[in-house]
Amino acid sequence: MLRPPRPDFLIVGAPKAGTTAVHSALAQHPRVFVSRPKEPKYWLCDDAPPPAWNGPGDAHSQQEWMWRSEDYFRLFEGAAPDQVRGESTPFYLWSRGAHRRIGEALPEVKVIAVVRDPIDRAYSNWMHLWSDGLEPESDFETAFALEDARVAAGWAPFWRYRDLGLYGDQITHLRRFVDPERILVIRYREIIDQPQATVDAACRFLGIEEGHVPGIPHHNSRNFVEPGWRPTLLGPVVRGGARLGAYAPPRVWRKVSEPLVNQLSGRGDGHRPLLTNGQRERLLPQFADDIATLASLTGRDFGDWLSSESRGSFAQRSGASPRRTASNSSA
Repeated sequence: MLRPPRPDFLIVGAPKAGTTAVHSALAQHPRVFVSRPKEPKYWLCDDAPPPAWNGPGDAHSQQEWMWRSEDYFRLFEGAAPDQVRGESTPFYLWSRGAHRRIGEALPEVKVIAVVRDPIDRAYSNWMHLWSDGLEPESDFETAFALEDARVAAGWAPFWRYRDLGLYGDQITHLRRFVDPERILVIRYREIIDQPQATVDAACRFLGIEEGHVPGIPHHNSRNFVEPGWRPTLLGPVVRGGARLGAYAPPRVWRKVSEPLVNQLSGRGDGHRPLLTNGQRERLLPQFADDIATLASLTGRDFGDWLSSESRGSFAQRSGASPRRTASNSSA
């Protein structure tokens, strides 16, 4: 019997939490079929165009949101009969509307939720946007404090440095629509420290054979851009170009902007400064209660997230890049 073209699993979480790594690992499995594009964002919509977000680059990026059901379900038509089909849109974990739509339309779907220390995740999110020239604020804590004003001004979910990391509240709500037995929580730490075991756990959860994927690849990193003349001069050009890019196909803007973003990055060594202990201590109250909620939901210990020590990027934690502590002026 032919199966209707629809996903059997969704990888969710938050930007910079490790969803791309898990997606890339599972995509190597012969029994897995993943969508192209990787992040169609369909369940964020309600068979209607996405909201007119107006943060830097938002109008350009939302052209890639897939909101027509026929376009979305067509993504899964190429799967073989014995393959499990999936897609990866991190924002589904944050979106309350997505939880309802997924639960109603995909009652048998399995959800892999990837979570990362919420402060390190927020910092990496800011670093990504800053290094791409889209984040206008050169100080992470200042940008973090601007979240409510930016939300009120209509900036897209990607700019929610705090809210995207409130996993306990998000999973509590998701469980109202998806059976908890159909939700697997994977930690960023496990992706780095136990890549093979983490992939095997995901395969068991999906009901496919273990041992077909050698590990989890490293993807989706950015060179750190030091505050100075490059972001001062080139950042506004990138943001202006992104606004104009809203009137061109995304692939055109990417091709045109690549040399500019490379020039913005310069010839840096790519080392990412770590948050200082003081910076983490100031931000921990924003997440402490939610971390306790997540621990209660999952029965797992997330006490290391309450530490004042920043653990850094994938490369730093895996030993591929030296650790360097940020000063308050550059972080």
